[in-house]
Amino acid sequence: MQEPVHQIFVYGSLRSGFQAPAFEYISRYFVLVSDARVKGHLYDLGEFPAALPTDDEAYLIGELYRIKNEEDFYWAMEQLDAYEGIHSDPEDGAFPYKRELATVYTTANETTTAWIYWYNEPIMNQPLIPSGDMLEYMRQKKNQG
Repeated sequence: MQEPVHQIFVYGSLRSGFQAPAFEYISRYFVLVSDARVKGHLYDLGEFPAALPTDDEAYLIGELYRIKNEEDFYWAMEQLDAYEGIHSDPEDGAFPYKRELATVYTTANETTTAWIYWYNEPIMNQPLIPSGDMLEYMRQKKNQG
């Protein structure tokens, strides 16, 4: 039987650099393990980013977190699922994400497994973020505008 995974990889508003209200939640229940990356393509949907998995050599840049207390994991993930709109009615305008396990590459050149939120709808004519780094992309947009 596979060991439960108590880690999460974040690449958007849940990253520390965004200072979003949801990050306060992350920092309360999770501890930063490492900066990290996951194979995927990142898109700018305006208000939020969308990531799609890929087998290409393209990466999402983000952070790997581990739950502080394993007993809190399922409750903590339910809160994040609600933030991401996982169990919401699509007619409510919830974000169309799904949570899956992914291989994560840490800065120490190690691999591990963590949960990630993938976008769950087709991407149509949205700008690709080639760097895979939403924070860097937002800084560049701010400096240009």
